[in-house]
Amino acid sequence: MRIAPSLSVLCVALLSACSMDSTGPKTSSISSPNTASSDRSSQSVGQVFTMSNAAAGNSVLVFARGADGSLHASGTFATGGAGTGGGLGNQGGLSLDESGNTLVVVNAGSNEISAFRVDEGGSLELTDRIGSGGSMPISVTTSHGVVYVLNAGGTGNISGFHLDHGKLSAISNSTRPLSGGAVGPAEISFDPSGQWLVVTEKNTNRLSTYAVGTDGVASGPTTTAASGVTPFGFAFTQSGTLIVSEAFGGAPNASAVSSYVNNNNGTWNIITGSAPTTETSACWIAITQNGRFAYTTNAASGTITGYAVNGGALTRLNADGVTANIGATASPTEMALSRNSQFLYALSGGLHAIVAYAVSSDGSLTPISGGVTGLPGAANGLAAR
Repeated sequence: MRIAPSLSVLCVALLSACSMDSTGPKTSSISSPNTASSDRSSQSVGQVFTMSNAAAGNSVLVFARGADGSLHASGTFATGGAGTGGGLGNQGGLSLDESGNTLVVVNAGSNEISAFRVDEGGSLELTDRIGSGGSMPISVTTSHGVVYVLNAGGTGNISGFHLDHGKLSAISNSTRPLSGGAVGPAEISFDPSGQWLVVTEKNTNRLSTYAVGTDGVASGPTTTAASGVTPFGFAFTQSGTLIVSEAFGGAPNASAVSSYVNNNNGTWNIITGSAPTTETSACWIAITQNGRFAYTTNAASGTITGYAVNGGALTRLNADGVTANIGATASPTEMALSRNSQFLYALSGGLHAIVAYAVSSDGSLTPISGGVTGLPGAANGLAAR
């Protein structure tokens, strides 16, 4: 395996309202990761993944998903690298490829990424580990055998890798700068075509976009001014609509979500600009597979706001902005939908938990028992299949 030289962990300014550093009380209504939920279906039909982000050694935590959406712990797998032990101010710290059979994870404390083979039952096999092409990798994305990582340390950059049967190899001349220094990057992701990469920049209120050639080499960035302040997490519908959360610097009840259409030249046109959540610190986005509904977690309010998506336009599902109320101390962060979008999972920094919801045909969310608690305080990232 190729291992990057050990580097000191770089400190970066993070948006505090969207950090994973919450240490609120745990809830007794959600099962421990070491204990099966009492009403869990005995049939495991999928998995949910997060990472410990521990400075002493990063690990992926795997939870088997029952047919009823409930979770139970099924394994912990070392990445071979190190986390930071604190918040990363990010979305997308781990990423499943299109098949769901390969998982790529950032090791922000050791400046590496790790790749795992995922078997049918959710067991992981570490297949490679490689330097991230920069310092403090916080977000990673995969498309058609190409991986790009967002490095937030120093002036920041993006860097590309080929992924072949679990093995990672750096793509020559793929490392590209961000739009400037100290931009506060949050996430990198491919669009559904795999031809475009987007990075959100919290400090500049920009969307930076890179064109990706057939050889996997990115060019750019080209920048677009975000509709609102503090663009953070984002996701794409299958048709390519880009939906972005806007934390508005953590200002009370000021958060919003915007949608964009690709101009196919590295710029984006606004479809719906800054549709309010009515809540505080909207930082993460998840979109159902059919593209009909988008959700954002409001970290400081402890809530989830849902939107109907119609032709890329956003309409809030609930007048008060509260599609789900996790709790004032919950500090919800990243979300993931099961591969059939029947269930939505949210990582809760305040509860040290993954909370679970059933997704109805109208986009409404119903809490279900069978989430998990007892997660590490620095747990980061969420993926599901």
